Order: sequence, then structure tokens, then C-alpha cells
Amino acid sequence: MRDTLSRDGAVLAPALLSGSEIETLRALADEVVGGRPGARLRGHPALARVLSLEGPVGALAARHTSDKARPVRAVMFDKTPDANWIVAWHQDRVIPVRERREVEGFGPWSTKDGVLHVAPPFDVLARMLTVRVHLDPVDASNAPLRVALGSHRLGRVAAETAAREAEALPQQICLAQVGDVWVYSTPILHASDRADPPRQRRVLQADYADFDLPGGLEWLGIG
Repeated sequence: MRDTLSRDGAVLAPALLSGSEIETLRALADEVVGGRPGARLRGHPALARVLSLEGPVGALAARHTSDKARPVRAVMFDKTPDANWIVAWHQDRVIPVRERREVEGFGPWSTKDGVLHVAPPFDVLARMLTVRVHLDPVDASNAPLRVALGSHRLGRVAAETAAREAEALPQQICLAQVGDVWVYSTPILHASDRADPPRQRRVLQADYADFDLPGGLEWLGIG
């Protein structure tokens, strides 16, 4: 799996979560998202149990990085008939931090959902790992993520050329059953369509890093 992730930038870990873990995360999704497309998560004990190194998702992240891996961001997405959006081809380009410090190569700064974010140098993103925990089945019509295989090795891709770069590469449609986890290199180019017909699609997405940031910057984390 680690070789596949290095080559393609994406790999599936099937049936990783137990039924009780799935139901706990579904309840958390229904509690925190509240009709919005998504919500950034911190301070939820149930979340920490799943994402820590002792939990199934954290242990998976450690196998692909190192035993120093820890979750540095968690977002719950919930596509529904009332929130059924399109995501154009793009890279995830910012990270959440505790406070603003001016460090060479980091910027611009932004605030999302009350959380401070900064765009880091690309090599920071390239060392990170993203996981998507599927809480509902995702078939070809339920807005599966599409990824451009190998695009994590392109470096920083300009927004205006992202679609062209993605279309030039093989693509993976990331279908999933409940409890499956897709693992990605964080800077991989990805996109998704609207669900058709529209229905619920809850996904917990978490980013992992096994290194500290420079210049006194600190990962926000999920605690």
C-alpha cells in the first residue's frame, strides 16, 4: 500500500472502521454540520479516539508516515439534497495553525470557519497525508472524489491550469463502502460532482503530519 500511495498518490483501505465507530461518527456529523456543507472539528473525544495513533485511522496514517504522525486538521463534510455542491479540480493549499507568526515562505493568511490558516511552502504539503473516512456508501452517482493519479508529484499547480493538468493524467474514481478509508497525498489534484440523485454523503476528512512547523508556528490540531 505504501508503494502505491507513493506512486499514485491515493490508496484504499477497505472496511477499516467498526460498526460502533461508524455510528459514533455519524452522530457527530449530524450534530456538528447542521445543514451546512461541512464543519471544522476540534475538541470531540469520539473524534480523537478514531484519529489518534491508538485508533484505526491514526494507526493507518502512521503506517504510511511514521509513529510521530498526528492529526492536524479534521473536517466533516455532508452532502445532502439541500447541500449538493460541485468541487472543481484543485489542490488543498493551506494549513490551520494556532497563531500568526511571520515565517519566510508562509503566506498568504486567511480565516475559515473562525480558524486561522496559512499557505505553506509546497514541501510542507508534500510531507502531509490526508484520509477520508466514509460514513455512507459512495457509488458512481453519489459524488465520489476523483483524483488525478501522480499529480501529487507536480509541485504547486496554479488554479487556472489545475483542470488541464488533471485531464492529462489517469484518474481514479474513489468509490467506497461504509467504513472504507481513502488515503491521499495531501497535494493531489482532486474534484467531485454533485450527487445525482442527491442524497446524503457524510465523509470525515483528516490531515496528518509527523513533523513540526518552523519558526514557532504550531499546528492547530484537533484537541
